[in-house]
Amino acid sequence: MKAIVVRQYGGPEQLELTDVEIPTVGAGEALVEVHAAGVNYIDTYHRTGLYPADPPFTPGMEGAGVVVAIGAGVTEVGVGDRVAWAMTRGSYAQCAIVPAWRLIRLPDAVSFDLAAAAMLQGMTAHYLTHSTYPLQLGHTALVHAAAGGTGLLLVQMAKRRGARVFGTTSTAEKAVLAREAGCDEVILYTQADFAEEVKRLTGGRGVDVVYDSVGAATFEKSLDSLRPRGMMVSFGNSSGAVPPFSPLMLSQKGSLFLTRPTLAHYVATREEMLERASDVLHWVASGRLSVRIHKVYPLAEAAQAHRDLEARKTTGKLLLRP
Repeated sequence: MKAIVVRQYGGPEQLELTDVEIPTVGAGEALVEVHAAGVNYIDTYHRTGLYPADPPFTPGMEGAGVVVAIGAGVTEVGVGDRVAWAMTRGSYAQCAIVPAWRLIRLPDAVSFDLAAAAMLQGMTAHYLTHSTYPLQLGHTALVHAAAGGTGLLLVQMAKRRGARVFGTTSTAEKAVLAREAGCDEVILYTQADFAEEVKRLTGGRGVDVVYDSVGAATFEKSLDSLRPRGMMVSFGNSSGAVPPFSPLMLSQKGSLFLTRPTLAHYVATREEMLERASDVLHWVASGRLSVRIHKVYPLAEAAQAHRDLEARKTTGKLLLRP
């Protein structure tokens, strides 16, 4: 079968399309024919070594397809089931081995493309808005990269929870998408100091929570955007990892809370995975959650997909077609 293999850490050129053996299914596992694979920033972190993975490996933490074989003891899915998954590496391939407990059966109304576009980023938006900082009516939230794949879903879920939502984008075109997703105010961070704008929009108070997937470039000003005892949720590094800092800064800026969550710890059990994925997929199926797919690339163009993602040329989700 065809698969993308990373043999050493580096740039997008390290994503090599090659022939590999179809993997053998083991106990508790399923072999899935991949119909669509999601492209996420975490894939770029694995490729560069920011998040270590022992080369050679096949990247891709999210996908959707059809179960073609199951191992001993598997009860969660059967051969022929339409499924999706997240948080198991290896979806940049024509077939992938996935622990059966991570597989979610798809509603009939959800296509493979929509499922592969919604699982990882949708469950991320779910845990951020429902668990890390459970938004309620009257809360205010700042969402960075509001026109990105996660950002668009995060804005929609925050509005479902009753929050007032500010979003940041780099261009007026992206701002339109953020507003369509539900942003009450959109700040073009290329033209204005977003921390100053947030303080202006909140009458000097600041927001209750910042959801920051950007990292180094926005970290300190995100702290400046919070009300006293507000929460900084740093969940990504698209501009690079946040450098070391003194915790005293949190005291000086208003006794702030800081968390650096990851999806893996919020879908650590089958029950929690089912709860989050079921919400996301049923909202997609019913049309209550809109998923924007920016582009679908052939598997051979995985490197270009990474280049486009890292250059912030995209809005919504990128997919690979194995």
